[in-house]
Amino acid sequence: MVAALREVVTAAPFFSPETRWGRPMSVRMTSCGRYGWYSDRRGYRYERRHPSGVAWPPIPASVLEVWSAVSGTTRAPDCCLINFYGEGARMGLHQDRDEADFSFPVVSISLGDAGLFRIGGVERGGRTQSVWLDSGDVLVLGGDARLAYHGVDRIRSGSSSLLKEGGRINLTMRVVE
Repeated sequence: MVAALREVVTAAPFFSPETRWGRPMSVRMTSCGRYGWYSDRRGYRYERRHPSGVAWPPIPASVLEVWSAVSGTTRAPDCCLINFYGEGARMGLHQDRDEADFSFPVVSISLGDAGLFRIGGVERGGRTQSVWLDSGDVLVLGGDARLAYHGVDRIRSGSSSLLKEGGRINLTMRVVE
């Protein structure tokens, strides 16, 4: 899977997005599939092309196999967002709500260093729970949890030797349309 992802990143290199408030995100990202997720001062959205103008590469077969095994649907994902977390990177609590139909799950695959994943309810604020996601862990946000606030508080640098230069890759597949 990592070798296939390296091919994706060669075709559609990682970029550093910014929030709609103009602040840089600490993760670098790219995507594969029919759509890629994008963020800048205009807001959060799906785009059909990488910021360089090239079409997003297809989702690798090994990644689609995981979707097929755990998503509970025969509908293929339209997008696989690839977030790279280096040392010190994090992702604040957010909902995945840029998709048209929330009945489809979001499937997440963790690769490389462990990440402290935090999840709460469907309303901002309130109680949250945290769990370390290790390399190879798969998480499905579906049903009532589909719109739960979630994020990554920190990375345990050096906890995995999967990626030659360290870090964490998180893949999130979703149906966009």
